[in-house]
Amino acid sequence: MSEQETAATTERGYRKTRRGYVVSDKMQKTVVVEVEDRVKHPLYAKVIRRTTKVKAHDEVETAGVGDLVLIAETRPLSATKRWRVVEVLERAK
Repeated sequence: MSEQETAATTERGYRKTRRGYVVSDKMQKTVVVEVEDRVKHPLYAKVIRRTTKVKAHDEVETAGVGDLVLIAETRPLSATKRWRVVEVLERAK
């Protein structure tokens, strides 16, 4: 865990964190992040990639399309927004 993650967990208690790629930054202070989850099929034992799109709050509007970001779970910020951007891990090329 990074220094920011440990500080966030001690202040607020345990929060889920996920890594994903920004697919849209058209909204103000909001980015859409595609999060990939790898699960093993119960019968065939093949690893399946499942993706979900979540909206994350980006207060300083630093994340752009294609960036790899770390997002953390937070209280509901709007009807669909439940995550916030902790840091940009890798910029898009």
